[in-house]
Amino acid sequence: MNFEKLEVWKRAARLSAEIYKQTVSLRDFGFRDQITRSGLSVPSNIAEGMTRETPKDKRHFITISRSSLAELRTQIYIGIEIGYLPKDKGQYWIKETEELSAMLTGLRNTI
Repeated sequence: MNFEKLEVWKRAARLSAEIYKQTVSLRDFGFRDQITRSGLSVPSNIAEGMTRETPKDKRHFITISRSSLAELRTQIYIGIEIGYLPKDKGQYWIKETEELSAMLTGLRNTI
């Protein structure tokens, strides 16, 4: 299965790019590094998983991707709370992480 054709990968990659753009001017490099890394981990693990040979390996990387989404969602909540992220943008991203997580669960179940 070509990961580049998966809607979940496309949306996760877009979300990661949005997070990079939104946080580029943050002076808190620790926070910025952490949120961009977790965001980048999601589409990266989808891609890596879908290129693995065995269904077990594929499912493992999809699970990692879901875990990265949970980490990202936590960081978004914190970013909103401390004023690093605009509330409306953060709430949109939270909804997106929830939808992506559901999509990944569906993908994992079909493998």
